[in-house]
Amino acid sequence: MIRTSKIIEIDGVFLGTAIQMSGEAGQRFYAAHESVRALHNAIKPDVAMLARQVAQTFRQNRVVSYAA
Repeated sequence: MIRTSKIIEIDGVFLGTAIQMSGEAGQRFYAAHESVRALHNAIKPDVAMLARQVAQTFRQNRVVSYAA
């Protein structure tokens, strides 16, 4: 059962949701954007840490896709 959830949006782009499940330590990421799909189901101790990793991955992939 989901205890809490928080939308992760970077630069106006909805990337996914941080979800805290009952009985689970940390926050699980549910990826909704292809650029961060590799992080789907990643677990971090808190939302801030998870959001930083998602933002870094998103921005790296955005730079790569613009260069292509």
